[in-house]
Amino acid sequence: MYQVKTFNAIANSGLETFSDDFKINQSENPDAYLIRSVNLLEEKFPESLKTIVRCGAGYNNVPLERATENGIAVFNTPGSNANAVKELIISLMVATARNLFAANDYSNKHTEADVSQRTEKDKTKFNGTELTGKRLAVIGLGNVGSRVANAATALGMKVVGYDPHLTSSAAWRIDNQVERAGSIRRAVKNADFVTVHVPKNEETTGLISTTEITAMKDGVVLFNYSRIGITDNKAVVAGIDSGKIGHYCTDFGEPVIADHEKITITPHIGGSTLEAESNGAVQGANTVMNYLESGDTTNSVNLPNMKVPFEAPYRVTVIHQNVPNMVGQIATQMANRNINIENMANAARGGVAYTVADVNSIDGESGKSLVDALYEIAEVYRVRVISHR
Repeated sequence: MYQVKTFNAIANSGLETFSDDFKINQSENPDAYLIRSVNLLEEKFPESLKTIVRCGAGYNNVPLERATENGIAVFNTPGSNANAVKELIISLMVATARNLFAANDYSNKHTEADVSQRTEKDKTKFNGTELTGKRLAVIGLGNVGSRVANAATALGMKVVGYDPHLTSSAAWRIDNQVERAGSIRRAVKNADFVTVHVPKNEETTGLISTTEITAMKDGVVLFNYSRIGITDNKAVVAGIDSGKIGHYCTDFGEPVIADHEKITITPHIGGSTLEAESNGAVQGANTVMNYLESGDTTNSVNLPNMKVPFEAPYRVTVIHQNVPNMVGQIATQMANRNINIENMANAARGGVAYTVADVNSIDGESGKSLVDALYEIAEVYRVRVISHR
């Protein structure tokens, strides 16, 4: 029986996904956390905790390094809210192109008796443009960016994308009409709209700043629906004041961009639809079950992604430092106990590695002895023995 502790409001569709082998919020010593936006950066993790699954794409609310050192596998649910973000970006492009925000403000301020005559006279102030034929630059062509690019192409827009880390699987999802640029500056040049869809890390913090904004055409509309800090908001305000940026839309507010008529701030609702919350919860629940029952690390953000067929009665998984001779030491400890390895796999991700060994027989005494011996290896973070049910 596995114990799961939830944080935030997890959609019932996700909670109902768990099999009878999983109990929800019934123990203070859980095997798994299922979370959304709760801040775990200062959280003290129980020794029982084996995995943290974030129902959503972002995971900057989880202390990855500390989780890894505690042998905790961390996952997100990429793509679960991608369609929600895509639809919001498309709707905001329409809204900014048609000056809907300014038009709404005008109409709310003019409600006098002659409003129909006055608005008929003044409505040319809000003449907008159509999206067809306009140029969109998409920075980051992952789950969200690729959908935005494809939707914009379907609307008749000219789309150029930039993503130096584009995977082959992601490339297959992108419409062949999407032009590829070799740099951000090339991508944003002559673009009417620029939207950013990248994870936040050292490489992407401040990705869109003065240099990149200077390369854009005058009056460009800029979107940041990734994470705060990916666009340099001070540089954005300077770009608006100079006329370089015509409008800025973001999901992440801070004082420097507050109360500006050419800035639209939404309260972190990019992925907040009923459908997206359900998708994330279901994907998150399945991720918890797959990891705890088989050791599958697909979509892990701190371990190498491994999906090894589980065909033997037992599986031993080891999270350890990525240093020489770890696989040899693990295999030796098994051989010393006459445990025959049927299948073995190993992969690394930066300084951490993950080893999976399937065996036909491992009785209680030899299994306990093996786990104790593996934990004596200083570089080992976590050892698990999983029974193939």
